[in-house]
Amino acid sequence: MTTTDHKKVLIQIGHKKGTFNKFKKHNTPKKRSCGRSLHKCVRCGRTSAHIKSYGLHLCRQCFRDIASRIGFKKYN
Repeated sequence: MTTTDHKKVLIQIGHKKGTFNKFKKHNTPKKRSCGRSLHKCVRCGRTSAHIKSYGLHLCRQCFRDIASRIGFKKYN
């Protein structure tokens, strides 16, 4: 379940207090203090193939798109 789906359902059942509390207790994503899902790409939000070296915080696909603009060169 993605974050957007979670929020949409909370809005839909917001007027039913008991159902709302039960859904929120069991389906709200928990806060992460470490792990893979803590680090996300700042451009697209992907969690896989994350590059955090030099403070980039980009996934590999976004890095390839903007590497030349931020000063990286491709060596063959």
